[in-house]
Amino acid sequence: MVLMNKITKNYLYNVVYQVLIIIIPLITAPYISRVLGPEPLGIHSYTYSVASYFLMFAMLGVANYGNRSIARVRDDKTKLSNVFSSIFGLQCFTAIMATVCYVLYVVFIDNRYINIALLQTIYVLSGLFDISWFFFGLEEFKITVTRNIVIRVSSLVLIFLLVKSEADLWKYTLIVVGSAFFSQIYLWKYIRKYVDCMVFPGFRIIFENLLPEITLFIPVIAVNVYKVMDKIMLGNMSAIEQVGYYQNAEKIVVIPMGVITALGTVMLPRMTNIYQNKQETRAQKYMETSMLFAMWLAFAMMFGLAGIAKEFVPIFLGKKYIESGNILFILAFTILFMSWANVVRTQYLIPKGKDKQYIVSVCFGAVVNLAVNFVLIPKLGAVGAAYATVLAEASVCIVQTVYTLKDIDTLKYIRMGIPFLCIGILMFISMKSVGAIVSGEVFRVILMFLTGFAIYVGGSIVLIIVKPLAFGELGNEIKKVLKRGKRT
Repeated sequence: MVLMNKITKNYLYNVVYQVLIIIIPLITAPYISRVLGPEPLGIHSYTYSVASYFLMFAMLGVANYGNRSIARVRDDKTKLSNVFSSIFGLQCFTAIMATVCYVLYVVFIDNRYINIALLQTIYVLSGLFDISWFFFGLEEFKITVTRNIVIRVSSLVLIFLLVKSEADLWKYTLIVVGSAFFSQIYLWKYIRKYVDCMVFPGFRIIFENLLPEITLFIPVIAVNVYKVMDKIMLGNMSAIEQVGYYQNAEKIVVIPMGVITALGTVMLPRMTNIYQNKQETRAQKYMETSMLFAMWLAFAMMFGLAGIAKEFVPIFLGKKYIESGNILFILAFTILFMSWANVVRTQYLIPKGKDKQYIVSVCFGAVVNLAVNFVLIPKLGAVGAAYATVLAEASVCIVQTVYTLKDIDTLKYIRMGIPFLCIGILMFISMKSVGAIVSGEVFRVILMFLTGFAIYVGGSIVLIIVKPLAFGELGNEIKKVLKRGKRT
């Protein structure tokens, strides 16, 4: 029970961590989309996407590799210090190289938006100081939440105070990249509490981390192909405004995914220890509970977002972004595939050291994404990129599932999801029916949301009463609580 409480607490911390990273841009989106307009916003999105690729090379595969490595030695402070120093030593080398290469790229190769692109250098340089992987490995999520609250809220205030017109694009960019930079610096305040001292372990030991980091870097590249490359391809194969439409829709869809991503981040170090101690039964129990929770959330978020997308976006972002509503409707269907794959990846493939299978799955998804983008972007613009992303996520999910068929009862998980699928479809139909008969833009959206929420929660409660095992052990506990409530 104590362990579950700790996991639950860490999960809640990480939900805040994941959502807060995204929530500030979402809060500012209606304001920024109106003040800057599609073209300046497209320039920011394009240059930010390019900088993201260089930051990706700066970090290599340290997010998963560092997390896993720290989790294995966290009980021995001497080993912890040595492992941290060796991994961070390699990170320093790669981050400095990536920053230099980015500046050269901007100055000599792609200098169309040079002023904004040079400001993005700060974002690339932030990779030099990013040690969030260290605290994730220690399962110290409260610290990362604290730094995000301080930095992100400050950036929110600065955006509303300083960004007033299209001419303030450079201010907006500086605030965004500056908040990313200082959020990484903030974590160094706590490092002395966990590490005895920074030691130089020698180049040989530092570069011993290179191969395993590169191994886990390959899937990072592949994932970024269909997370970032779509915007770069849009910027080069379509109008720059299409990047702005796509970026805004993507900002909204990643909010619910932060809840699922948080689950994977918390469970990865925990499952690594469980598998290392060969507690297979315990691992299966955790994974079943996680998959149940992920599917329940995924169907609610997918159908809820799809149901409200076209009505919500014009109100939230403005009439200029009506096309973003169509894109958001399509992207909503990635939530199911990403949720399933996240559980499989972070609670089985990576903890079990099945890096090869993980690499194959995401590389396959990247190839699918690139191929579909080349075909659809010239014809459909951002809508084509959205279709490509859905197909890529579906491909990754299917391939990862195929690799687990021998060890995981996949059919059981599918059966677990069918009741939630049915409730989700009913929710979607109800929301659309309400939207078709209610007038008033804002009132319509509010009523659609409340209808969807009531249908899904109500359907889940009925399911618990009729078939509590659909929710596993938690279902039985909730049913007991409901029965006690009736008696009183």
